[in-house]
Amino acid sequence: MPSTPTPFAPFTPLARIVQGSGPGLLLAHGAAGSARDNWGPLLPDLAAHRTVVAPDYPGSGDSPYEPGEPTLDELAERLVAAADEEGLSTFDLAGFSLGAAVAVRIATRHPERVRSLLLLAGVAGGSARLSMLSELMVTLEDRPAALARLMLTVVLGHSWVDALPAEQLAALEEALKSPLPKGFPQQFRLAAQVDVREELAAITVPTTVVGTAEDMLVQPSQHRLLAERIPGARFVELPCGHLPMVEALPRLRDVLLEFVKA
Repeated sequence: MPSTPTPFAPFTPLARIVQGSGPGLLLAHGAAGSARDNWGPLLPDLAAHRTVVAPDYPGSGDSPYEPGEPTLDELAERLVAAADEEGLSTFDLAGFSLGAAVAVRIATRHPERVRSLLLLAGVAGGSARLSMLSELMVTLEDRPAALARLMLTVVLGHSWVDALPAEQLAALEEALKSPLPKGFPQQFRLAAQVDVREELAAITVPTTVVGTAEDMLVQPSQHRLLAERIPGARFVELPCGHLPMVEALPRLRDVLLEFVKA
């Protein structure tokens, strides 16, 4: 069932990117990502049509790390607070990966605020495989070489990885050993346990669900579940792994521009 809004203590404002003008567009990034990592290549195109507000979760991007374990409700309310601080009374809402679950929670807690919804490679919940994989990635936090190999295997699509020349693949593997954001373990632990399946039927705004066909992190069955349970949802599938902003940027740009123009 939809989560009933409850009061929260005042939050420290989240760092955010704000660009553009016009109707509001609120963006929710994925676990261990940031507003710039996940949405950066798309921001100029989106800002041409919307006032884009893209916050960073605690411990990601420019938002300081905070101890404790964030909840889905808390992330949802903090993103809405960022929209409030930027003067957005209503907004279109797009969420990537864990951010899709955050977006669903916003849409069910604040249905009067959300005009339309886009869920990209989204987590719905109820997947034992995803839970185990998320927990495994957290256990590898102190083993960057092993974590980089795992990310190459499950985060990026096999067709894209297999097509890389050997030197580019080696450079990518080395880049993946870079220090992770401090919020990485918190956000992946949250991704392992979120479940918004029972909330989906309550969503009444126009919704686009974007699946990623070669996704081995958040498997495509999760994306299809979102589309099947949200009344009237439109489903689009991209031929890539979990990071379409890396593997399928032109097609992803087309889908997002269609969403904001509609």
